[in-house]
Amino acid sequence: MKKLVISTLFVLQAFFGFAQTATGISGKVVDAKTQKPLQNVVASIQNTNFTQITNAEGKFTFAGLPVGSQMLQIKSVGYKNQLLMIEILANEMLDLGVVVLEEDLTQEQQTSLIAITDNDLGDDNSGSESTSSLLQASRDVFQQAAAFNWGQARFKMRGLDNEYGTTMINGIVMNKVYDGRPQYSNWGGLNDATRNQEFTNGSAPSDYTFGGILGSNEINTRASGYRKGNRISVAGTNSNYTGRLMGTIASGMRNDGWAYTISASRRFANEGVFDGTTYSANSFFASIEKKLSENNSLNLTTVFGQNTRGKNSPNTDEVTNLKDVEYNSYWGWQDGKKRNSREKTVEEPIFILSDYWKITPKTNLNLNVAYQFGKIGNSKLTYQGADNPDPTYYRNLPSYETSIYDDNGNLTPNYAQADAKRAAFVADGQINWDGLVYANTHSGDGHSYYTSYEERTDDKLLTANGILSSQLADNIVLNAGATYKNLKSHNFQNMLDLLGGDYFLDVNLFGNSDGFHTDQIQQDLNNPNRKIGVGDSFGYDYNLMSNNIDAFTQFKFVYKKVDFYIAQSYTHTQYQREGLYKNGYYPGNSLGKSEKVSFENFGFKGGITYKITGRQFFVVNGAFMTKAPALRNVFNNARVNNNTVSGVGSEQITSADASYIMNNPKFKTRLTAYFSKIQNQTQSAFFFGDGAGVDDATTTVDESSAFVSETITNINKRNIGLEFGFEYPITSTLKVSGSAAYGEYIYDNNPNVSLSIDSRATETNTNPIFNFGEAKLKNYKQSGMPQTAASLGLEYRDPKFWYIGANINYLGSSYIDVAPITRTSRYYDAPLLTPGTPVDGATYERGAELLKQEKFADFNLLNITGGKSWKIADKTFGFFASVNNVLDTLYKTGGFEQARNSNFTQMNQDVSSGTPAFAPKYFYGFGRTYFVNLYLNF
Repeated sequence: MKKLVISTLFVLQAFFGFAQTATGISGKVVDAKTQKPLQNVVASIQNTNFTQITNAEGKFTFAGLPVGSQMLQIKSVGYKNQLLMIEILANEMLDLGVVVLEEDLTQEQQTSLIAITDNDLGDDNSGSESTSSLLQASRDVFQQAAAFNWGQARFKMRGLDNEYGTTMINGIVMNKVYDGRPQYSNWGGLNDATRNQEFTNGSAPSDYTFGGILGSNEINTRASGYRKGNRISVAGTNSNYTGRLMGTIASGMRNDGWAYTISASRRFANEGVFDGTTYSANSFFASIEKKLSENNSLNLTTVFGQNTRGKNSPNTDEVTNLKDVEYNSYWGWQDGKKRNSREKTVEEPIFILSDYWKITPKTNLNLNVAYQFGKIGNSKLTYQGADNPDPTYYRNLPSYETSIYDDNGNLTPNYAQADAKRAAFVADGQINWDGLVYANTHSGDGHSYYTSYEERTDDKLLTANGILSSQLADNIVLNAGATYKNLKSHNFQNMLDLLGGDYFLDVNLFGNSDGFHTDQIQQDLNNPNRKIGVGDSFGYDYNLMSNNIDAFTQFKFVYKKVDFYIAQSYTHTQYQREGLYKNGYYPGNSLGKSEKVSFENFGFKGGITYKITGRQFFVVNGAFMTKAPALRNVFNNARVNNNTVSGVGSEQITSADASYIMNNPKFKTRLTAYFSKIQNQTQSAFFFGDGAGVDDATTTVDESSAFVSETITNINKRNIGLEFGFEYPITSTLKVSGSAAYGEYIYDNNPNVSLSIDSRATETNTNPIFNFGEAKLKNYKQSGMPQTAASLGLEYRDPKFWYIGANINYLGSSYIDVAPITRTSRYYDAPLLTPGTPVDGATYERGAELLKQEKFADFNLLNITGGKSWKIADKTFGFFASVNNVLDTLYKTGGFEQARNSNFTQMNQDVSSGTPAFAPKYFYGFGRTYFVNLYLNF
């Protein structure tokens, strides 16, 4: 018995001795101003799986850490990161004492970032597309420069559109099925509610998704994850909007197991930077969480962003010279107020129910169900059998009168008429709303020749997924997930305003009614000559359906000198169209459901991190994946028929990058070389083309000029480049940072161009596709963004909680979006002759001059930021201010060639006149803009 007692005491002594000499660290995190403990702060040992979250007392503890030098990172939303170099000793617990986190005043910079969405470049007839990338930035100095300093110039990370990145809220992917891009307006203005974000760069691993080659952005809205407290802010700016009000309440996790966060904002402007661009947005967010047990919580998130904004027009140099860069042709005066004819409205509430289940101490399962519905509308004007009301319509401008040729090819300018049009345009040059109303009220029979309508998309989207994270071993982590997504998208034209008339006739005046095809003018043969009122659908009406299943697995391995990961994905995508109108052009191929189109896709990626030292790393990532075409690119003319793009297939995407990273408290830097190749891409566009078709002389219709749907298939793109960023504290208060990007983004082959021309449809030809063959685009530059950029910044932070910073930025190598149809061999053909017969006088030398891709001028932007905060009792009051483009530099952010002159003769004559009527159109960046935000935390 005595021996048993002695043995027991020895074991207990050894146990307590081990407990007291465990290898690890502990600490307490507090706010620098209030000295209050901070809960839910993330403490992690870099390049390991060790992560802890501070408790209600702000404390964290690590045990069982590897011996040696380690980097401890302390981070929390709204605070500057702390990076501490620590030395772990065997059998010792290192007490760090109090770790102070200082408020990150630059977090307010996110709210002044120019959100470039598809509002500007989303029109189908522009020949362009949305060019925005991920609009947020991580702590990485290069990504901050890309978002905050270069974003206003439409800089795109690695030259990639944001459909190649993945944006999520609580693990639910927000990228639209229709075009693959997130609709940022869905949560715009909710900056407080969307601060909890995790980023991955390129194809680096994410805990939530397989992702794309641009990276991933996970927005976490779990109620207990918000810092307890209230916040109100007021902002003023002269950019897209002029004022913003925002308020947020967060309870933190209460003793009764409930947590909630509520946020709301309003943004508004009678007029933004560009003339006539009104802005009105109301946003609401609520998240409520119930702690069911120590290991299980249920969270409901609701997000609603209502946004209406007036668009601004792209303009030719002629128009800009007659007016100015802020001129916008889309508006006019009506009843003493400016009215924009092209407004975008977004109202799509989101509901997400999430279950967070800690199955075991090492395994977590997150289950989500989300439902999103609502509408997106883009308003426009109709002009049925009447003159185009656009003041910049080519016949309304002086260039039309000075670029006219007779039948013999001789220039016959009318300078007197040109002078008259110039004077009229300079004096007014806006939409004559009163004139449109007058024309309708005096039509004689109540028929509205001019109306305001919207192109509407009403989506109903159901998503369900599960995301698993498990620590399989001390050095192995498994991430896995599966998602089901079902979409029904109703697309139609909705009548908004008859502008003084009584009805609008639902017919297509481009249709032929000469006795050969008498029904072509009918938009719906089941309701011929239908009279349309406000709120009625007309023109086109159809549903697009999609079913999507995807799954991924990912294994991460962490060792002393090497970390690596491998990931796999599988996706099944199914699309279908359902026509609700029996179109006059396609009576047998428009009403009812199309055949289902399915795609099977796979993805593989992996990477390795070699730890040169505890502060220096060499990282390599690689990925290969296939990707289903976006829904918009599968049906080549979805508005009027069920036809699918011939030979449409999945994209093949290859990507690789290699980085050298140094990360220590005194100096941080990253140098990355990257490569990506996208093959077999498909793009669609709509425009009116002169010379686009071929007149077969069988009817009275001149089919050489037509409204066409253009489809470009088998597009290959190659992107290579370098990214560099560094950050160095010269003193404890003065920091210098720099970033640079060099890219070469080109078309890597000659894709195929085809046109769908409705006027050529017959009973036997229900898919009137004209194959124009290859477009000679190889080595042309991709458009829409600078391919070279650099930034140098200085920032002073005073110990009394104020700071000021300045960045000088260089942006260059930006190119116009070329018209593919003019790069085909048919460009040199005479429209009325057999294909292959060149037009008289056409030479490849002259053609090369006409088709040379325009490079925009390089430019510099100076940006200044500053801020200060004060502690008032237990409250914090502060402000943030920024001035972008201090020197008021004028620069083009993008532009596109007009595809209307689709053959050599027309383009050569137009350009040779010296005053081309169909010159390229351009978008311009903002001039000098400011943003001031006042806030109170309490």
